[in-house]
Amino acid sequence: MVDRRRIVTAAAGGAAALAAFLGLRASQSDAATERGTFEVQKSEAEWKQMLTPAQFDVLRNHGTERPGSSPLDREKRKGTFACAGCDLPLFGSETKFDSGTGWPSFFQPLPNAVGTTKDSTLFMTRTEVHCRRCGGHLGHVFEDGPKPTGLRYCMNGVAMKFQPAPAAGPA
Repeated sequence: MVDRRRIVTAAAGGAAALAAFLGLRASQSDAATERGTFEVQKSEAEWKQMLTPAQFDVLRNHGTERPGSSPLDREKRKGTFACAGCDLPLFGSETKFDSGTGWPSFFQPLPNAVGTTKDSTLFMTRTEVHCRRCGGHLGHVFEDGPKPTGLRYCMNGVAMKFQPAPAAGPA
């Protein structure tokens, strides 16, 4: 039988874990600001005004969208995936692949499109990927991707927008 003490202890432990997680996300956001100066600079209020709440959470607060929730994971057309914060082209459709993770995945970014930093949150070390122009958090890169790079850039679809390639006209 579950008694009141166990329920209170479990609730307190859950609250402490949530507070620690939120604190980690806040310190991660502070670290993004300390990475350096980016070409596109906006105040928090300006970012909130121009981005949806989901975009703001991911790009500015290092959030993560729910796997399988982004239509960009299923996007198959030719085109370019650009930063939702500053429109910088990030990935070409020819580098996209189905990783089975539920997030849009690419094996290589466009030249001079992204930057990376060490991410030691959530009790593990990963490589965070951000837009090199506005510093927006995009996702993480892992060393389990396909050839030719062996990398998997696992991106949050909400952090990007798709720009279809122009339709080919008559020759």
